[in-house]
Amino acid sequence: MDRLIDYYFNPAVMAAALPAVLRGFGVTVLAAVSLIAVGLALGLALALLRCTRIRPVLWLVAAYVDVFRTLPQLVILIVLYFALPYLGLSLSPFAATVLALGAVLSAFAADIFYAAIMAMPRGQWDAARALGLGTGRVFTLVILRQAIALAIPLLTNRAIAIAKGTALGSAIALPETLSSAQSITAITANPSPLTLAAAFYLAFFIPLVVLSRRLERRFGPAGA
Repeated sequence: MDRLIDYYFNPAVMAAALPAVLRGFGVTVLAAVSLIAVGLALGLALALLRCTRIRPVLWLVAAYVDVFRTLPQLVILIVLYFALPYLGLSLSPFAATVLALGAVLSAFAADIFYAAIMAMPRGQWDAARALGLGTGRVFTLVILRQAIALAIPLLTNRAIAIAKGTALGSAIALPETLSSAQSITAITANPSPLTLAAAFYLAFFIPLVVLSRRLERRFGPAGA
């Protein structure tokens, strides 16, 4: 037991690793929040484009969604970071991570938003029009607001799942939590920094999971 504690929970190694891992944790939180914002905004825009029913637009949106839902997140990240410079566009590790994971989230969010919009009863349109609202106002003030509320439970679960992928940023030298812990582990030959990193991940994601459950109860079918 003493050997296990010394190897995975060494207080001295953890104390020395804390500043670097904490800085990495700040990068992880910022990247997670940024990719969620990018992914949800782009996903909603794609869902609205699908609602136009313009055939070429539908094809483009469908191709985008299929590609980013199918490819592994790490492949997308590496392509963005290492291939784009050949086209004259270089991204920082942070920007590449946010854009890659944000694109993945947007593909799932587009389907979720669109399904929620299509799930709105026809009677909602008719009742709003009977009040004298135009088509645009009916959509934005009535349909879209309800659709977003309906989509929230699925969106939060998917956003949390993809936000965990910020750890993949270590593959392109993003100084996030895991990357920082791995660097110190290599120096000290002791994995205690990885235990510290795991604690930071739990501290960040467990509240998000709890929040997602509350949102599911609040906006899900049982709470509607």
